[in-house]
Amino acid sequence: MAQTAIKRQMFQSDSDYSKKMKNGVSNGNTTHHPLERLKVIAQEQGLDLTDRRFAEYMDSIDPIRHLREDFCYPKMKDLPKTDLRLVDPEEDCVYFCGNSLGLCPKKFKEYMLVEVNKWEKTGVEGHTSGDLPWAWFDEDFCEDMGKIVGAKKEEVAVMNGLTVNLHLQLISFYRPTPTRYKIMIESKAFPSDHYAVESQIEFHGYDPKTAMIEIEPRKGELLLRAEDIMAKIEEEGDSIAVICLSGTQYYTGQVFDIPTITEAGHKKGCYVGWDLAHAAGNVELKLNEWGVDFACWCTYKYLNSGAGCMAGFFLHEKHKNNNFPKLKGWWGHKLDTRFKMDNKWSADTGALQYRISNAPGFLGPSIKASLEIFNKTSMKEIRAKSLLLTSYLEALILNKYGQRNEQQENGEVKENGQNGEVKEKVKENGQNGEIKEKVKENGQNGEIKEKVKENGQNGEDWKHVHVDILSPSDPTQRGAQLSLSFSVPILHVFEELTKRGVVCDERKPNVIRVAPAPLYCSFLDVYRGVNYLDQSVQSAAKIS
Repeated sequence: MAQTAIKRQMFQSDSDYSKKMKNGVSNGNTTHHPLERLKVIAQEQGLDLTDRRFAEYMDSIDPIRHLREDFCYPKMKDLPKTDLRLVDPEEDCVYFCGNSLGLCPKKFKEYMLVEVNKWEKTGVEGHTSGDLPWAWFDEDFCEDMGKIVGAKKEEVAVMNGLTVNLHLQLISFYRPTPTRYKIMIESKAFPSDHYAVESQIEFHGYDPKTAMIEIEPRKGELLLRAEDIMAKIEEEGDSIAVICLSGTQYYTGQVFDIPTITEAGHKKGCYVGWDLAHAAGNVELKLNEWGVDFACWCTYKYLNSGAGCMAGFFLHEKHKNNNFPKLKGWWGHKLDTRFKMDNKWSADTGALQYRISNAPGFLGPSIKASLEIFNKTSMKEIRAKSLLLTSYLEALILNKYGQRNEQQENGEVKENGQNGEVKEKVKENGQNGEIKEKVKENGQNGEIKEKVKENGQNGEDWKHVHVDILSPSDPTQRGAQLSLSFSVPILHVFEELTKRGVVCDERKPNVIRVAPAPLYCSFLDVYRGVNYLDQSVQSAAKIS
């Protein structure tokens, strides 16, 4: 027990990263970068950050490393596009795509078979029997889901898909008047959010060109500045009915200051809601405490519940007895009188009154399996590891390529030790030599070895390639995702990564998103992933 406590302290010491952000700085004070903690650990162990042994040591002291065993982690040989000449087929792949689709919990198949057997053997009785009674199993998830987003049980429902839930919420909260008729969103909001807002405005007879305020980053920048968001709210707040932003921006990975923006919107008389698709299960949330009016999220990204699974719905308790317009359905009626069939509406409690239809019973097993894993830890613990894991990834990339988006502050990069000195350490550790040896060990033939050599391990071609990290350099302003752009075509880099069993995704116009989800990704995954990135960049440079 004492050893476990020490490990947890090593992962969580130095700063409380869940502090409220203000203007890009936690509580107005400078916080220690997680990289500083990594450097301290490396120094104490006599290791270098770029050494594989450091990654292995970090995994050995990771207090939640055992949770990886609760997931089905794909092997290299099982991925359809892996070139098995380049990798060890029996190794785990490098799965950095939890921001798009989380991995499958091992318990899912067992729980799914229980429901199939229940249907086979009991038919309609399955509605009211077993661990997941189909008539109300979704209600059993509300408390545990609430823990993940910082909400009370009665503020949460699990139903529909994210965009359907957003439409239901906008029907209630977007009630335009001649003087207050606008909705504020990001200019680069995820398409489904943009379409939902646009269609709601049109449904009410307004023109999106004048009723939809799209906040733009400054010219030449990709990240939205907190002061610009606040200025826009102050400037146009009196005409804004609803502010609807993403908690974490899907393209850049930027985390917005939810409590501050919510407070500012409320002061101007606006309702404030959030799309938490990339935030739920990724960063710490306190929706009830922050006074957020409404929020929705999917459960298949960081919540690992499977493609297209039911989404989350949040309605703050202050609105639980609202008389807002809403679409009604049988399942939004109180359970104790639902089957009287008298067609006299009696709303269920809080968020549950927004349910329209019964939940699909065969989507329950994956959510059950996922929530059981989350109940073995906490969002604070998950976030603590994520900060270290993502900072480690950032450090290895910068050590090699030394680039950041121009919007980032050069001074911060230097303070974090991501300079030429560390690059020299990479050389001393023989990282280039290691890669050559790995190529040899992986059984690549002479032809491929020659290609690798031509692509820059002799330092001629690929050394001019640079990588921009578009995500914020401040770890409190990003989640588990780093968004990368390259001076060579990203399609070539992406294809080469895919050949090497690195699972990530690319988003137009020019980004590869890399997201080591802390529940199942390790520091060794990051180390291996960056080595494969190295090989991929070299090959892409040759193609270009």
